[in-house]
Amino acid sequence: MRRVMAASATVVLAVVGYATADVLDVAPGVLTRDAPVTVPTPTVSGSPAPVVLPSPETFAAPLLTGTGAEAPLPTSEGLAAAVEGASDDPALEGGLGISVRDGVTGEELYALDADKPRVPASTAKIMAALAVADGLDLGTRMTTRVVAVPGSADLVLVASGDTLLAPGPGDPDAVPGRAGLADLAAQVADSLASSGTTTVRLRLDLSYAPGPRIPPTWNPNDVRDGFTQAVVMTGLATQRAHAGRPAPTDPEAGVAKAFVARLAERGVTATLLPPKAWTAPAPAAAQPLGSVESASYGEVLELALDRSDNALTENLVRQAATASGADTTKVAADAAFITSRLEAHGVPTTGLVLKDASGLSPGQAASAATLSAVLEVAASGEVEELRGAVAALPVSGLSGTLTRRFASDATRDVVGLPRAKTGTLRAGSSLAGTTVTADGRPLTFAVLVDRFPRTYGGTQRARAALDRIVAALTRCGCR
Repeated sequence: MRRVMAASATVVLAVVGYATADVLDVAPGVLTRDAPVTVPTPTVSGSPAPVVLPSPETFAAPLLTGTGAEAPLPTSEGLAAAVEGASDDPALEGGLGISVRDGVTGEELYALDADKPRVPASTAKIMAALAVADGLDLGTRMTTRVVAVPGSADLVLVASGDTLLAPGPGDPDAVPGRAGLADLAAQVADSLASSGTTTVRLRLDLSYAPGPRIPPTWNPNDVRDGFTQAVVMTGLATQRAHAGRPAPTDPEAGVAKAFVARLAERGVTATLLPPKAWTAPAPAAAQPLGSVESASYGEVLELALDRSDNALTENLVRQAATASGADTTKVAADAAFITSRLEAHGVPTTGLVLKDASGLSPGQAASAATLSAVLEVAASGEVEELRGAVAALPVSGLSGTLTRRFASDATRDVVGLPRAKTGTLRAGSSLAGTTVTADGRPLTFAVLVDRFPRTYGGTQRARAALDRIVAALTRCGCR
């Protein structure tokens, strides 16, 4: 059973204020996906009929398929009327950017100021997902291993990107905590037993995918307040940042100390070498003693999008850049890699300003046209693994950062149909994802809004307006 847990966005905002982070994107509610959920089917008029959402076996079935290809196509005029009726808040006048595409053909059906760059907030992670899917095989896994240095009592724990390690046994059914340090310690202890070795020295190899621990474009307060954490290549799932609960400043040390403790439980005493020794790669001739594997890259990417995990997104993009041979050490290297992948797939980048991979840095800009084109790349199957990631985006009213969205009287009739990546900052709010019209036609959409009052109330109004617009698209017959 999979559970996605975090604090209520309302509580978070009340306790820590709005800061500059995607507060509402990092505070999803509780979701249990082990039973079907009955929700109303959207209708244009009349009483909606119930429909049963899929069970866990089919929950993540792709929406971006040819299904619905025979359903009527909404007209531009019909979509414009639906959007106009849902976006009547005067605080949003002139601040909307929208692009709606046919989910079957990719044709843009409706656009409103779609080329104007606006603050993408965490919908920037849609662009990051393209870069990750392009640079990594999402079916492969991260391997954390321990090797022995020949002719010495030195062991090296080699990091390879997994920041979701379990401090104890791994859980084969989980994404956070799939690989466990207790399992790794058991393998190492068994390997050492043949030689009778019970005392060793241990260091980490942190040479993989180097880069800034804290992107300098981030607001340091976002790290302090638990909205993100250091971008590193190893860490414990139990020490991830949460709103109001910051992560340790040195996640690698947490891994090292936990592994020393697990070795001790297996009768091996390990002396931890100082962090200054952790930058050197393990010797090429080192002998393997044990290894554990993470969940697949695809599963980790889905988790990053579901929870809008800023540091995890940066981690994955940095790994993708490394796999592609790009330099990851420079400031904004992740952003540069994303831009290169967008351009490689013909995604328009006019007006695009990226400073990171997560959307957290102030001063970033992307148009609805850019986000919409990324979704078209997914829908077309041009990058097949991106298609899967978009199909698994949070479900309206049910999962991830959409758990508490679409809850008003004006939108709850479409709960369970739109799937989207959220973006919420004081400077801009956005939704980008997929839905299905009342006639059964799949659509992709990117909706961004700015110019609303930069207050808590203004942010809430912007979010509500986005939900109403997407609900109107979902109800739409629009022929």
